[in-house]
Amino acid sequence: MTDTDDYTQQDDDALFVLTAAMLTPAQFPSVLADDYPQACEVLGLEPARDGYGLLFGQDGGGARWTVAITDTALVACALAAWDCGLEYDLSPDERYVAAALPGWPLPVAVAAPGVPDPHDPSEEEGGRPPLAPPDLETWGGAQRRLGADEIALRWWAWREQLTDDAVDEAAPGDDAATEDAPTSEDGAPGDTTAGNEAPVAATAPDAAPDTEATNDEATSDEAATGDTTADEVATDDAAGNDTTGTVAVQHAGVRRALESAEAYLSSPPPPGRVRAAHGAVRADGPGWSLVARTDDMAFVLLDDEPGEVHPVRRGPALPALLEALDRLAARPV
Repeated sequence: MTDTDDYTQQDDDALFVLTAAMLTPAQFPSVLADDYPQACEVLGLEPARDGYGLLFGQDGGGARWTVAITDTALVACALAAWDCGLEYDLSPDERYVAAALPGWPLPVAVAAPGVPDPHDPSEEEGGRPPLAPPDLETWGGAQRRLGADEIALRWWAWREQLTDDAVDEAAPGDDAATEDAPTSEDGAPGDTTAGNEAPVAATAPDAAPDTEATNDEATSDEAATGDTTADEVATDDAAGNDTTGTVAVQHAGVRRALESAEAYLSSPPPPGRVRAAHGAVRADGPGWSLVARTDDMAFVLLDDEPGEVHPVRRGPALPALLEALDRLAARPV
């Protein structure tokens, strides 16, 4: 493995590392899957307890390779340094290499200088079909999870567009988009943080991997709407004591998502289904994503409703659910 300044034409067998990502229960590219074991399965890796670091690079012939290493601390340090604009030599010891996989599972914008254009190695050379990024042109799980990433990253920009009064005044189960749902001038969603607008949540990265450092550049093909949910209620148990109960809503899809999230409290989900991100709590499941702050409200995105973002206001039940999910959330060590 080599660095830009050190690369020479004789380094045909070396990997020029372009960027990296974490693959751990607390941090993994959301674009890949709803949880850590599923993300490992996409890459053909065993879900190791401490996870992996993923290095995305090219060999001397320009072929794309993804190298999984067990030295997660090294990758975490590199990402932190790069976030600060500092150089960091990401050259792990060979004994930490767990797998070298052909292709890239995420879009990567840059290429190594002085080598042929990026291309996938042959299946014979790679030993398996090359990895490829998921289709982000159509709405689905990958887009939905990236939308939740965007909301977590830019929580206050989103939150400022939706006052408590605006949520409270919305009719239960109203399927109309709010008038101030953020879109670009031509009607397509975009990063419109200037003025009084906020970025839409249904986003897909232009080219960079789905990491905390690259989500700022996300864009989307679908417009987000402000579909709101109905009242929340707390229930009493048989003895008459207050219990958390279920957050009751009129919207069937949002209700199912919240019920699934609540079920995680009694039956813990696979690692990574609930995790902390950018001060928010993230929960994902088949067909849905939830992002919330324990001291505020929640947003829900659904596979069944392309580009739509459903706000769920606070009430007697939601805070307790969010606090319980936060205690369950995986966090970086």
